Amino acid sequence: MRILIVTDAWRPQVNGVVRTLTETSLELTRLGHVVEMITPLLFKTLPCPTYPDIRLSLFPFRRVARLIREFAPEAIHIATEGPLGMAARRVCLREKLSFTSAYHTRFPEYIHARLRLPLSISYAWMRRFHNASSAVMVPTPSIAEALQARGFDNVVLWSRGVDTTLFSPGPRERLDESMAPRFIYIGRVAVEKNIEAFLKLDLPGSKWVIGDGPLLPRLMRQYPDVHFAGVFPQAELARFYRAGDVFVFPSLTDTFGLVLLEAMACGTPVAAFPVPGPLDVVGTSGGGVLDTDLRRACLQALELDRDQVRRVAEGFSWAAAARQFERHLCPNPVLRTVLQENL
Repeated sequence: MRILIVTDAWRPQVNGVVRTLTETSLELTRLGHVVEMITPLLFKTLPCPTYPDIRLSLFPFRRVARLIREFAPEAIHIATEGPLGMAARRVCLREKLSFTSAYHTRFPEYIHARLRLPLSISYAWMRRFHNASSAVMVPTPSIAEALQARGFDNVVLWSRGVDTTLFSPGPRERLDESMAPRFIYIGRVAVEKNIEAFLKLDLPGSKWVIGDGPLLPRLMRQYPDVHFAGVFPQAELARFYRAGDVFVFPSLTDTFGLVLLEAMACGTPVAAFPVPGPLDVVGTSGGGVLDTDLRRACLQALELDRDQVRRVAEGFSWAAAARQFERHLCPNPVLRTVLQENL
């Protein structure tokens, strides 16, 4: 098929959405499909308020419509709910074209954390956006249940994978002279990640934060004993995962948490709260410890078998996730003709 993916999240952003779409498009190509992306790189953009690393496309509707017409896709997937996603949705509804969508990010909770907007308002808008699609893809059963309880229709599962070659056990660097055990966090340094729940813990050894984000300057001032290592390309992250004795994931709002799989693929056990994401990815698998007391989870995770932790991650693959994505697409055999005649 000719598959079009529309996303407001794209390079140079480094996050789970970008990684998921990158890996999925590669796997779809290996399966023989032709994949085209509509991303902010094709548009004039401005920085998102409170999060300048995210770029918002300006007045994209006409160009999105033209790009859809020119590519003439047989299946359309709208990955995000931003300006590009809204433009593509408008085109599809205008021309009565089927499309799928995805719920990657718990934006209502993120917006509430920043602006205190009631969740009911954000979820009403999100429900309206996604219920127009033939299927809304979500990463875990917990998220599926939560959205169905809020009135979302046509919810289907689309899991995630991990590169078990790039992220694999190996030599464990000391990083510096900091004390063991080493508790590490890798990801965005933003309010929705609940990082301070980790940084405030009374733990032995040392704490490491690898990543960047709007909270970083304040956290560096407030927690001078924490090692803030900065940002590294994905290919270099494995050495930090391996060096850690425990990977700490304090988020309460992630829909999945690719970093959980990356840490476990390196043999590093996870400590997290028992919330959607960790419950589905880690659960009782032996890949980590989930506890409402994050300190207790951290200390208990030190006792886990790193070989068993690795085996848990080996159960996830991008190839399997892409085939799942493929099955949920809503191809229309006459779509190309309709587009060429009507747009």
